[in-house]
Amino acid sequence: MAETKAAAAPRKSKRKVLVGEVVSTKMQKTIVIEVTRKFSHPLYTRVMSRDKRFYAHDENKEAHVGDVVRIEETRPLSKLKRWRLLEIVRRSSLAPEAAALTV
Repeated sequence: MAETKAAAAPRKSKRKVLVGEVVSTKMQKTIVIEVTRKFSHPLYTRVMSRDKRFYAHDENKEAHVGDVVRIEETRPLSKLKRWRLLEIVRRSSLAPEAAALTV
């Protein structure tokens, strides 16, 4: 009986999950996400921000520039891609215009 409970329990992923803004969708099935991290400076105690860009796999080309998305760490997909798109947290107001331009 204990075995069935363990098997039925959802397994928590050990992969990292980040939230950031899409800054580029110019590549095929690849989006560039910029993640901003805020931290306190150890000496001056000022709040500072650091930006880092991640390349993520977007199979269905769902994300557009300005969208806030959640990405998950995955196996290496190419030279730079090590993340994949999990979900779009918030759509940009520019998304319908960008979709109309590509059609």
